Amino acid sequence: MKKYIIYTSILIVGLLLGWLLFGGSSKEETDHNNDKVTETNQMWTCSMHPQIMQPEPGDCPICGMDLIPAETGSDGLLSDQFKMTDNAMALANIQTSIVGSEITEDNIIKLSGKITENEEANAVQVSYFSGRIEQLNISFTGEEVRKGQLLASIYSPELYAAQQELITSASLKESQPDLYKAVRNKLKLWKLTENQINQIEETGNVQENFPVYATVSGTVSEKLVEQGDYIKQGQPLLKIANLKTVWAIFDVYESQIDLFKKGQEISITTNAYPTKQFKTKVEFIDPVLDTRTRTVKLRAVLNNKNELFKPGMFVEGNIKGKSSSQEQALTIPSSSILWTGERSVVYIKSNPEQPIFEMREVDLGNQLGDNYEVLSGLNNGDEIVTNGTFTVDAAAQLQGKKSMMNKEGGKTMTGHEGHLDKEPTGLTSNENHSNMNERIEVSTVFRNQLKDVYNVYINLKDALVKDDSIKVTDEAKSLLNNLSNIDMKLLTDGEAHSHWMALENELKSSAKSISNLVDIKEQRSHFKHLSSHLTKAVRLFGVNEKVYVQFCPMADNNNGAYWLSKEEKVINPYFGDAMLTCGEVKQIIE
Repeated sequence: MKKYIIYTSILIVGLLLGWLLFGGSSKEETDHNNDKVTETNQMWTCSMHPQIMQPEPGDCPICGMDLIPAETGSDGLLSDQFKMTDNAMALANIQTSIVGSEITEDNIIKLSGKITENEEANAVQVSYFSGRIEQLNISFTGEEVRKGQLLASIYSPELYAAQQELITSASLKESQPDLYKAVRNKLKLWKLTENQINQIEETGNVQENFPVYATVSGTVSEKLVEQGDYIKQGQPLLKIANLKTVWAIFDVYESQIDLFKKGQEISITTNAYPTKQFKTKVEFIDPVLDTRTRTVKLRAVLNNKNELFKPGMFVEGNIKGKSSSQEQALTIPSSSILWTGERSVVYIKSNPEQPIFEMREVDLGNQLGDNYEVLSGLNNGDEIVTNGTFTVDAAAQLQGKKSMMNKEGGKTMTGHEGHLDKEPTGLTSNENHSNMNERIEVSTVFRNQLKDVYNVYINLKDALVKDDSIKVTDEAKSLLNNLSNIDMKLLTDGEAHSHWMALENELKSSAKSISNLVDIKEQRSHFKHLSSHLTKAVRLFGVNEKVYVQFCPMADNNNGAYWLSKEEKVINPYFGDAMLTCGEVKQIIE
């Protein structure tokens, strides 16, 4: 028995020793392997030049400083995705919306339109003889008139002479009946009644002024003459609208035409009566397409005996569309689109819960009012940036992601000279002038107006360098004033006009924010966005002088920030006296 106990004890001790010796070694080996994997995936960067990325430690090819471990992709973002801070989102007023058709689950289509006069019930009151208006009995537009009401009295030399002819021919009607009949018929053509003609013949008195009576009842929608005016035969005097019925006119996009037909029931609502719905039917669909807006007009007639509808009112129509044989094209607002050459891009919000974005190229179709058809590149339900698109694009460029001017993404260095292979801000440098980033040709006057804005920007930048927040506020107000002086009518090219409208909104937003602040730190946060948008404007249009684009990687909490300068020497506006010379020239705009 003792022998078995000893053997069992030796076996247990042996197992325990084996686990301690080999188990720990196995764990150590696993940890070592994990460390090797980690080391293999580790990238190294420079604290002063974060665009440098190398797979192993060493010296920075620009400044010679030791490289430090770069942050790994622990955030789970894909290569083309990038993240913005909540603060940056708020400062730039970035807004998004869901892409989708205007058709609901019940196949109900919402249309926007407005109330107009029923042209079929309208009339134009004309004068049937020439003369001078001696008395006009209509005082104002909107006055109600009844059929047979006296509208005006007119003195007509022609009519005066014709009355004398009638009196003379009446005494000769037995001997010259044809002449007598011709004179009476001439007066009838001038719309004199049988009673009026007989009265002139019987009394032998010539009337100096003749009345004009309303031929229809309705509302005067337009006065075309004034008392004392000389008028010609057939000249319009008044426009009279019968508002007992009105038209509701809706715009239908080209891609939706096959969803509608005459006789469909439509439910109409208006802001004036939000709780009421007015049922009617589609009466007419315009057979001619408006080539400017790429829409056709859909018309419905509304009963207006109670005078609820006023011409000019905006209304919304809900109509159940018939099934379509074609897939409906998506539409997106023009404010969400960035154009560069032949490419059109938008930014989608990849994660609905977080500010994570990604550039997406799209193929556009026809322009539909302020929207564009999307033929490919987006899906129903995608969330896209609709306001602040240029700011999101700037963030993509700063992080080396795909952007409007950087199709492939990524930032690499070509050696010790500091020239970028990929231009992070999409600027045209000396080394890369004849690529896709062509400058838009505009008039010299427009360039000079933009230069005035740029000059004030330089003053604002210099005030930030001196930590003078009051001066910064004043210069921001001056910049806003100069922006207002820029004449967009000088931009005859559609692409130039579209680019400037988007940039102007962003510039005004940033400058206004700076002008309303007194804290220098907050002013610098908005100055970063102001610089980004003005850089794009200078690149696109030019200011007739050389502009230096400078960058500090430590600004904006080490996220980096750009600014513009008139000189090559770096004077940093983001830190004041603390770090005046931090930064370098990234680009030169000729």
